[in-house]
Amino acid sequence: MQTRPLGKTGIDLPILSFGASSLGAEFRSITLDEAMRSTRTALDLGMNFIDTSPFYGRGMSEILLGMGLKDVPRDSYILGTKLGRYSDIHFDFSAKRVEESVHVSLQRLKTDHLDILLMHDVEFVPLPQIWEETLEAMLKVKEQGKVKAIGFSCYPLKTFHTVLDHIEDHIDCILAYNRYTLQNTTLETSLLPRLLEKNIGVIGAGPFSARLLTNAELPAWLKEPEEVKAAAREAAKLCADRGVDIAQLALQFAAGHPDIATSVAGSANPDNIRKWADWIAEPMDEQLLADVLAIFEPVKDLGHVEGLPENN
Repeated sequence: MQTRPLGKTGIDLPILSFGASSLGAEFRSITLDEAMRSTRTALDLGMNFIDTSPFYGRGMSEILLGMGLKDVPRDSYILGTKLGRYSDIHFDFSAKRVEESVHVSLQRLKTDHLDILLMHDVEFVPLPQIWEETLEAMLKVKEQGKVKAIGFSCYPLKTFHTVLDHIEDHIDCILAYNRYTLQNTTLETSLLPRLLEKNIGVIGAGPFSARLLTNAELPAWLKEPEEVKAAAREAAKLCADRGVDIAQLALQFAAGHPDIATSVAGSANPDNIRKWADWIAEPMDEQLLADVLAIFEPVKDLGHVEGLPENN
């Protein structure tokens, strides 16, 4: 699979990466066999960057990954996890918890080092703690050789810029989800120029925008405005009428940007993972893309509030 460099880290990522949130049974119950086969299938197809977090399944994703990666040579895959978010209501970005969190993740994942370590969803806490306390603790972990690259993730654009104002000279990469999709390209327009200037690596996630850009039934927890959902249904029907799954177009689009190192997509279904690898190897229907983007134009870049109100 094609790879791209992750900023100045010296790490090359596949353009499509394996998101392990599903291994934590975040969306449905899964079996141990599904978890093991999904992980191995992703690796076999060249999706050798695996993104997880202690938040996913409250540790279960990391535990199952540790089992699934048993006997796989450590230098054959790139491993990233996160810290700071441990449930929907439990956030802890203290220096003490940084050290503890990394220790626990290494134990669960059965490895002695991480390739990428991210602060997870920093918009849920008062932001000064990130540069006054969390960053220094993460830099210490990096100096100890337990992690190669550090950064942060969030959703609100305001949060990205506020945090970057204080730490952009000290981090290696960021992760932005649902910010480079058929409907929302704010990662490219509002963040990418700044990141490229500093040679900060860019990880994209959520190419399907929480199922918005699929034919699946939209989940009740989807926060996008109703007019965005309506446009997505219209776009999905247009794609179907032309014999294309909108999810294919969404994945090809998200993985196609030359300055976004990778697009992270997750599933505990090996068949889905194989299908995704086939899709990104196919040429994109440029006319269909243009027609879908026209449908989304009236709702382009509309999003939702995430985290503390003052961080949006």
